Amino acid sequence: MQKRQLGATGPVVSAIGLGCMGMSNAYGPADRDESIATIRAAMDAGVTLLDTGDFYGMGHNEMLIGEAIRGRRDEVQLSVKFGGMRDHAGAFLGFDGRPAAVANFLAYSLQRLGTDHIDVYRPARLDPNVPIEDTIGAIADQIEKGLVGHIGLSEVGAETIRRAHAVHPIADLQIEYGLLERGVEREILQVTRELGISITAYGVLSRGLISSTPVEIGKNDWRGHTPRFQGDNLAQNRALVEKLGEIAKNKGVTVAQLAIAWVAARGEDVVPLVGTTKRARLSEAIGAVDVTFTERELQEIEAVVPVGAAAGTRYAAEQMAMLDSER
Repeated sequence: MQKRQLGATGPVVSAIGLGCMGMSNAYGPADRDESIATIRAAMDAGVTLLDTGDFYGMGHNEMLIGEAIRGRRDEVQLSVKFGGMRDHAGAFLGFDGRPAAVANFLAYSLQRLGTDHIDVYRPARLDPNVPIEDTIGAIADQIEKGLVGHIGLSEVGAETIRRAHAVHPIADLQIEYGLLERGVEREILQVTRELGISITAYGVLSRGLISSTPVEIGKNDWRGHTPRFQGDNLAQNRALVEKLGEIAKNKGVTVAQLAIAWVAARGEDVVPLVGTTKRARLSEAIGAVDVTFTERELQEIEAVVPVGAAAGTRYAAEQMAMLDSER
């Protein structure tokens, strides 16, 4: 497995990471045993970066990962997002970045994961009521205690990145980045590169849109509430994927491998996170690590899916409003 360093001061991780959110019912029911087997298969294949959030399944995801890595903790780096508050039905109530909340969220994550430290800890979203300096300073305090290794950010804009980095070095920014979502290229990517911060890119397959088979949305699948999976938008986006599929076929790879490899090819400072709940899909994703492109191939891909080609926003309006990265 190839390796990449997260930022100028962060850990060295596998060139592809495993996003574990889908293992806790975000996309409908997931098979617990298969999910654990998938995490362990990823580790066996050399994938070291496991990404989660303490609010995924309201703690379920962390407990699942904790079980999967038991006895093998030293083989992985755990990336954890915190701060999301939810009610009994799972609805989001906002984000809490207060220093006291940081210590509280961290304590619970350590317990659920069965570990004494988290490698990269990050606020899931910017708390509009708390200066980012206060949140980052509180995480830095946990680094001093040995409970956190490095600080990351998630879905924040250029100004917030600069303010956070001035308090403590930031290892990476987690943000959506893929063939159908390239907002990071407008300004954010230039700032992270200026400051020596890596990108861990989620949504590289556009939540299943980029697939050889059309994704099916069940009643408990939150994607059904997002614009890109609705009505004419879905039809237009599937048409884009079909064109990408033709390019992938000519190259001898799957369309998912093409998309993952395209993100990895954006630079050594970009690490794609692939979310999957099945070992078969994991093997496909790992196969993308060795895929490279000629300049002509990159131009061909660009012609098929230029910036802004996707129909619909990546989140519903109320969620888009929470994204500091979109301001």
